[in-house]
Amino acid sequence: MIIAVDGTLASGKGTVARGLARTFGLAHLDTGALYRAVAVELLKAGADPGDTEAAADAAKTLDPQRIDQAAIRTAEAGAAASVVAAQPAVRAALFDLQRRFAEQPGGAVLDGRDIGTVVCPDADVKFYIDAEPRVRAERRWRELVASGDTVQLEDIARQLAERDQRDSSRETAPLMRAEDAVLLDTTHLSIDATLAEAVRIIQNKTGAAPRI
Repeated sequence: MIIAVDGTLASGKGTVARGLARTFGLAHLDTGALYRAVAVELLKAGADPGDTEAAADAAKTLDPQRIDQAAIRTAEAGAAASVVAAQPAVRAALFDLQRRFAEQPGGAVLDGRDIGTVVCPDADVKFYIDAEPRVRAERRWRELVASGDTVQLEDIARQLAERDQRDSSRETAPLMRAEDAVLLDTTHLSIDATLAEAVRIIQNKTGAAPRI
């Protein structure tokens, strides 16, 4: 069983995806972490995230097992990742890695921005997670402050708007809801309520039984 979870930044898609993986005993891949890791490698090397050749090389040599989870969660890494993710060569380099993960025995849950439309268009169940921009900005701001970043809410709101525009307007694999994806709006829903609804939808559609 392959479950695709797409959505906007700070909508809760990663948390929902991890919850679904635990519930159904499936492997989970945060595909956004791959692009963030490529961006971090470029920043560490002093390279421009917009340097297509350097970005492609970093993507081709990326080792998912050595990703620094703390380093990829900064605001700087997120902004650079959005630039990197718009590059066709980077997406091509990471595509096979994502497909292999999805096709492993037993299935998997993948979350990102083009899982249901490009990476796994044949996924058994697809979700698109979203929330109002102001709510997402506040969530992201609280997350960054909690991790020690000194950032202003207004700056995060501006960066989020820029990220949404860049992700949805890029030529290669733009952020969009697959025609057969179920929309879950988390603006006024808790993560627990959103997860419960997603589990119900999966059970109804596939008959899969939760393992926890």
